[in-house]
Amino acid sequence: MITYQTETTLSAQEFKELLINSTLGERRPVDDFARIEAMVKNANLIITARDNGKLVGVARSVTDVVYCTYLSDLAVDLDYQKQGIGKELIRLTKQATLQATTILLAAPKVVDYYPHIGMTKHSACFLLTDETDLK
Repeated sequence: MITYQTETTLSAQEFKELLINSTLGERRPVDDFARIEAMVKNANLIITARDNGKLVGVARSVTDVVYCTYLSDLAVDLDYQKQGIGKELIRLTKQATLQATTILLAAPKVVDYYPHIGMTKHSACFLLTDETDLK
């Protein structure tokens, strides 16, 4: 049975292992444990899915609770995908921040999943990874 909860003390090691087991690790700094620790520490909304204590899903967000929630990591262990866990993690994230708009950047492999579950695609997203790129 999958249980869901908001966690304030998620282990960075558990988070790293889930990222790897979900393939999200391909796009996250799993080889830089200090960054993984900071990602967990600095998130202010973490909702998890566990199967008898084993971490099988996580929604990690940064939010002001009333205007925007950036759901920066949505990861579900490959062995647990296609069971509705990701959708439930999104629902619980939204439920925790009802007034805020939930914002998520889709991984390339799952870009078609989010409209399928009712999220609206937005075409005006911009990224800046290096401040020297500003003109």
